[in-house]
Amino acid sequence: MQKDITKTIEEMFAVGAHYGYSKSRRHPSTSTYIYTTKQSGDIINLEKTATLLQKAIDFMEKAGQEGKTILFVGTKPEAREMIKNTAESLEMPYVIERWIGGTISNFPEIKKRITELEDYRKDITEGNLEKYTKKERTVMAKKMERLSRYYSGLVGVKKIPDILFIIDSKKEHIATTEANSFSLPIVALLNSDSNIKDVTYPVLANDATVPSIKFFTKELSEAYKRGVSSPSAK
Repeated sequence: MQKDITKTIEEMFAVGAHYGYSKSRRHPSTSTYIYTTKQSGDIINLEKTATLLQKAIDFMEKAGQEGKTILFVGTKPEAREMIKNTAESLEMPYVIERWIGGTISNFPEIKKRITELEDYRKDITEGNLEKYTKKERTVMAKKMERLSRYYSGLVGVKKIPDILFIIDSKKEHIATTEANSFSLPIVALLNSDSNIKDVTYPVLANDATVPSIKFFTKELSEAYKRGVSSPSAK
């Protein structure tokens, strides 16, 4: 769906999407997307961001039509709640605590831990923990608490996801590297300190405040939903 570029720019401006980081932190790959610099802070060219956003929207809509699985990643405090809520609304997996190295590159091992957590939860539901001693249950509970913290968002995942959706690709550089090594498309909201070339569908804008993160996450997740509900959806 083609968005009205003027309206989009106004909406982005309203949420402070134009605020980049200081010029000293600017990654060379983002230079052509900077409109100006004020008091040493970069101001992002929202016209160019609107073009990037439209490309990402088109991709997400197509992904919805094709029923692709998206892994949502956002571990910075400003992103966690939005990423979790969005992923759950789409019934997609997510990572909001810490990216565990090997989540993609060593998925068989990660899948074992997910299955272990799933089995434990099943045992609780079915009352099967009584077969263990009190000490064993205590040890298991502590282990499962840790697994739950890092793998809850991955419960139900049986294969490597088709796409990664990332907030701040620089912070999530390990996830970005793993996705690229497997040629997985990446859709990411990233700021002026990131390497835009690391991302398949980059959206250059403020990735550090809740209103901006919320705006872009909503725009892109709604594009996916449109794809799912379209007549051509699989």
